[in-house]
Amino acid sequence: MTPKEIAKEAIKRMNKKITNDIFLIIQNDRELMKEYLRAVESNTLDIVNQTIGKEVKKAYELINVNDREDNPSCTLIQSHQKFE
Repeated sequence: MTPKEIAKEAIKRMNKKITNDIFLIIQNDRELMKEYLRAVESNTLDIVNQTIGKEVKKAYELINVNDREDNPSCTLIQSHQKFE
């Protein structure tokens, strides 16, 4: 791998980690989790997760990658969700 390829791969891995970490914050915070569940009741799980994912991407200026975290530690993330 070239240094540029190493950097791109590391950035891609960090992008997945950031999204997982944000969802872990929600999952582990009683108030945020309560609000998350209310949002899911008013919308759908996919809409809530996609919206959160888009906001994370925007806030951290993440590069869009086609692959998703295969084994996220956060139970709120589902493997089929899309963050466009």
